[in-house]
Amino acid sequence: MRAAYYERKGPASKVLVLGELPDPQPAPGEVRVKLHFSGINPTDTKLRGGWDGSTEMPFPRVIPHQDGAGVIDKVGAGVPQARIGERVWIYEAQRGRAYGTAAEYVAIPSENAVTLPEGASFETGACLGIAGMTAHRCLFQDGGIQGQTVLVAGGGGAVGHAAIQLAKWGGARVATSVSRPEQEKIAREAGADLVVDRKKEDAAARIKAFTRGLGLDRVVEVAFEANLELNRAVLKPNGVISTYSSGPPGSAPRIPFTAIMRQGISMHFILVYAMPREAHQLAARDLNAALEAGRYRPHIAGIFKLDETAKAHEAQESGGTVGKLLIAV
Repeated sequence: MRAAYYERKGPASKVLVLGELPDPQPAPGEVRVKLHFSGINPTDTKLRGGWDGSTEMPFPRVIPHQDGAGVIDKVGAGVPQARIGERVWIYEAQRGRAYGTAAEYVAIPSENAVTLPEGASFETGACLGIAGMTAHRCLFQDGGIQGQTVLVAGGGGAVGHAAIQLAKWGGARVATSVSRPEQEKIAREAGADLVVDRKKEDAAARIKAFTRGLGLDRVVEVAFEANLELNRAVLKPNGVISTYSSGPPGSAPRIPFTAIMRQGISMHFILVYAMPREAHQLAARDLNAALEAGRYRPHIAGIFKLDETAKAHEAQESGGTVGKLLIAV
């Protein structure tokens, strides 16, 4: 099979190569997927680039990318033969494994290959995994959000864009913050009831007016430390902050413990790879339900060829893209 891979960490253009590797074979409990699209996430580029300062490889050779979509063409022992031919979307393909989805084939645990609803494209499927599941956990870890008022920080990002749509599907009123005009456009298209340009507007005043002074029930946060004081100002007593990022690796945010305790604010720190199995299953179910209801549509920023994987990584790292980047396999 053709695959993009690296055998040492470093800049994308210097370490990512395209080559021929043996086709993977599914082990017991696994399926093999013939991929149509591979989805890129920030963790993929961070791992390749040695974000933690380590140059040590977890495996001698790594095919990157956790997300993808395609068709099951082979199954291992214990997996029903009926799954062969099934259109699927994939999550966490490379978690604890050497080979991810930047290849023509990938072998993964059967449960990590989720049925792709009829009418949903492979491009859409390749966007669902990490961003969709992170957004779902941020919103629904405590149960339903019907009737709640939610702030999604960074509504132009992949997780933020997913969170806006899932929050609306879940019955919430949604405000979001953005920092560029192109982000505002896709946030509105996603269904946000209020879009605030945090660089040009008084975000706290706009959000307080949006809640009629009652405060927010929940914040989905991409910049925990930078936005903590804003979130404290706009959350109602006993509100929730669900955060999945706070800045550069190794950051150590300072938390005003007593002030937060007095407000009764709960904090959830979300890492999709640390989610329990049941949370992954619930997220997969709800993402498919939102797709089938026509309430979830990822924004795709660009599609690259497999031999352009290094360029795709550079685009992801540039910070200038708005939406998901895919590899057409």
